[in-house]
Amino acid sequence: MPSNNIEEAPVVPMHDDPQRLCPELDTIIPDDARMPYDMKTVITSVVDQGIFYEVHEHFATNAIVGFARINNRSVGIIGNQPLVKAGCLDIDASDKISRFVRTCDCFNIPLVTFVDVPGYLPGVQQELNGIIRHGAKLLWSYAEANVPKLTVVVRKDYGGAYLAMCAKPLGADMVFAWPTAEIAVMGAKGAAEIIFKREIQAAENPEAMWLEKEKEYADMFANPYRAADRGYVDEVIFPSETRDKLIQGLLSLKNKNVAAPDRKHGNIPL
Repeated sequence: MPSNNIEEAPVVPMHDDPQRLCPELDTIIPDDARMPYDMKTVITSVVDQGIFYEVHEHFATNAIVGFARINNRSVGIIGNQPLVKAGCLDIDASDKISRFVRTCDCFNIPLVTFVDVPGYLPGVQQELNGIIRHGAKLLWSYAEANVPKLTVVVRKDYGGAYLAMCAKPLGADMVFAWPTAEIAVMGAKGAAEIIFKREIQAAENPEAMWLEKEKEYADMFANPYRAADRGYVDEVIFPSETRDKLIQGLLSLKNKNVAAPDRKHGNIPL
């Protein structure tokens, strides 16, 4: 007779508490804006059971794409990875995200995008290899996708990359921002140097004036509230509320229906 003393494997619940908060996210962003953190930690904190199936893991590691469940609903997750190239978008990252967005749209899988992007990666080689064309594919893919699209701005969201990572003008259904979000044309240091160039050059102490103008710009624009005031952010939330807000958003968009234009298909920039 077989023994009945064999210990059974624990049963993993299929559902996760939809009202669960993520208090660990309230302290995940470093005080120094130049310091990186792992975006995968943000993702696994928010999704059901912390299970995230990343795809194309070893290609264009400055971008993260993969599948997970939120409130037991399949979603496609996209995110910038600040640990690699500061999370900048480059040619490979643009292609990687574009392909994934179109895959999710093919199979009616909602998209959740976590944003921390300082811009497109600068460099002659990127320009010669066609960063504009590859970046346009990313813009196209997000704009054409008609599945529910939710965006969470975690920290930096600058310049052209702001649009590329599923901003409100590109068709995001809901945009949430953490209080640490910086939504602007560029970083405060570079912006102050350009906007206040004459004042800085004319000052007795240009370095001190530069720091003063940098702080002035940061206080005015390096926050999510100016964007929220203009309707580009739906709600500024505590990081610990991210999972709850995404669940509410997905539920409200459950029956999203977009009327297709009267044409066979669009003309993607190839």
